[in-house]
Amino acid sequence: MKILVFPHDLEIGGSQINAIEIAAAVQQRGHEVVIFGRKGALNARIVGLGLEFIESPRPSHRPTPAIVRALKQLISSRGFDVLHGYEWPPTLECALAARKTPAVAVSTVMSMAVAPFIPKHLPLMVGTASILVTEQKFGRTRTELLEPPVDLAANNPSMELGVETFRRQWGLGSSSFIVSTVTRLAVELKLEGLLSAIEAVGRVANQIPVQLLIAGSGPARNIVEAAANEVNRRTGRRVVVLAGQLDDPRAAYAAADLVLGMGGSALRAMAFAKPLVVQGEQGFWELLTPESLPHFLQQGWFGTGPGAQTGGGRLAGLLVEVYGNPDRRRELSAFGLATVTGRFSLSRAAERQEAFYGRALQEPAAVQVLNNFGAAGRFAAHQVVQRTRQLLGSAAEDDFNASRPGRRQAVVQQAPKGVRG
Repeated sequence: MKILVFPHDLEIGGSQINAIEIAAAVQQRGHEVVIFGRKGALNARIVGLGLEFIESPRPSHRPTPAIVRALKQLISSRGFDVLHGYEWPPTLECALAARKTPAVAVSTVMSMAVAPFIPKHLPLMVGTASILVTEQKFGRTRTELLEPPVDLAANNPSMELGVETFRRQWGLGSSSFIVSTVTRLAVELKLEGLLSAIEAVGRVANQIPVQLLIAGSGPARNIVEAAANEVNRRTGRRVVVLAGQLDDPRAAYAAADLVLGMGGSALRAMAFAKPLVVQGEQGFWELLTPESLPHFLQQGWFGTGPGAQTGGGRLAGLLVEVYGNPDRRRELSAFGLATVTGRFSLSRAAERQEAFYGRALQEPAAVQVLNNFGAAGRFAAHQVVQRTRQLLGSAAEDDFNASRPGRRQAVVQQAPKGVRG
């Protein structure tokens, strides 16, 4: 097969890392795979994995006609069999480009909800069992589950990543209990948890030798930095360390005694055999244990708590509990590694992705045509709502990540950036 993979952008984030790593694993199975998109921080990863890259036109209002035309030209000149869009804008552009051609369009959505204007008959993969059920009830007849995978060859406890040098570089004490989080500093989905994590370490800094390492950047950086500076000033030491965006964040996982994360970042923490506290919204913090695992397998590596004001206290209690029990930490580390190895390997995901492409190619071409009037109507409603919210200054940056996991909304708000790990 000749496959074009179109992530929603190429900045650091879970959905786009999944897109690139699965693409490389599919290529290793004997297929021709190309990454299409705007240049970003992940281009180095694309080159390192031996994937061809084709730059797309600059996006404007989505779907962007110039992108659709470029995709059509690539189908004609390169003979692509499959156009694979990640998240809704690339999905719609791939679907429009595939019309009246031999190519088929397919979609992967790793956001917390699926845009209702993605045509129902388009082959779709989602990242959690609860979203799968929701979309099937919505009438999507060709939806499958592909849980976010981890490249275990590149993320594992035996990697030599210069951890001691990394700790010295960022002022992490040799006797400190290092709590790491690798995340985008976004307002939607992330900021609440980041602020409660900073609050939590400030609460317990006089009880345990904790340091919180935050690796990442984004639009909420100034807010996060102000909160970190206040805790550091109040405690009189560097309790919170902001490392910014790291081109290779693996050392941030490897250096940790405990990791905070959601989505793909949670899985990478497990791959490095680190105890994990899963971050969510509304004060949700939950330690990964054999008892809590079924929740995450159903709902994804996320959750919703009783209220944002409870988050700092909840996490502070978990930090003290985990720090005070080294044997428990070792048990949880081994459990997380065994879980990710048995269920979330990249090779397993590549096999499922390859089979998904094969099924899409076997279906009648007619179902690939973007003529779903219901989808068109829902997209028009989305555009009206989005424009209104922009005028009112209330449009979110990450639209479907701002929705609760698995919950269908009658009219979807905002405009996306996909799942940020």
